[in-house]
Amino acid sequence: MKQDDLPLFAWHPPCKLIVFPLVARIGRIRDVASKMLDKTSARAAETYRDQVIIGVLRHLERLGLSESEQDEQLGAFWNAVGDEMARERGRVSRKP
Repeated sequence: MKQDDLPLFAWHPPCKLIVFPLVARIGRIRDVASKMLDKTSARAAETYRDQVIIGVLRHLERLGLSESEQDEQLGAFWNAVGDEMARERGRVSRKP
């Protein structure tokens, strides 16, 4: 029996894409939070938010993530942005 005849050597495990989590992209989170806080109106903030969502979803789609994985990543990202915005507001309001 040759080595090529063994089914174990012909088997290749399925590959799985492991994406760097959006919630761990601290620089991006801080940048988005800062820009959101700089917006002068709710409409401008909403427009910027929509632009970020479209960009993030396109990126995740290109990577081949399922819709549920995209939703999970996007939700965690916006939670982190909200936390960073609250942190930034806290820094500003504590200054004498």
